Amino acid sequence: SGDLLVCLRKDDQSKVVRYSSTGTVLQEIQYDSQCQPLYKWAYYIAENVNGDIIVTDWKKNAVIAVDRLGIFRYSYSGFSSSTVTTDSVGHVIVTDYNGDKIHMLDRDGRFLRYIIPEGGIDGIRGVCILGDGEMMVGETKTGIAKRIKYLDE
Repeated sequence: SGDLLVCLRKDDQSKVVRYSSTGTVLQEIQYDSQCQPLYKWAYYIAENVNGDIIVTDWKKNAVIAVDRLGIFRYSYSGFSSSTVTTDSVGHVIVTDYNGDKIHMLDRDGRFLRYIIPEGGIDGIRGVCILGDGEMMVGETKTGIAKRIKYLDE
């Protein structure tokens, strides 16, 4: 969107704030439709091509997605979520720190497959999409960055 999305945390509360290019607060996302906190410990954030805002929550061990208006869309959990990114077709790519693999979801949060490169991954933390079906991941335990082909385009 061209805006800046930031995860903010104070004590045991987290929220997502959207800032304009001039630093004006445009939106704050903190609660669901029942006024319950969406996030416990929001950490990494990405915006998908469909406008969804996707956040990894380290205390919930989950990925939480809201639409561009801040309305809850889905949650994907059951692993130690770390970092998140999206690609040009809307796949959500989430690293699994303790599971040493990458989870690939569709734009609606449905699991598609695991991505485990030849030779494995040890303590995966950082991930970014390079384009042409490739990503770069960083291993926090070894300090090694690996280039991984994940799609045949």
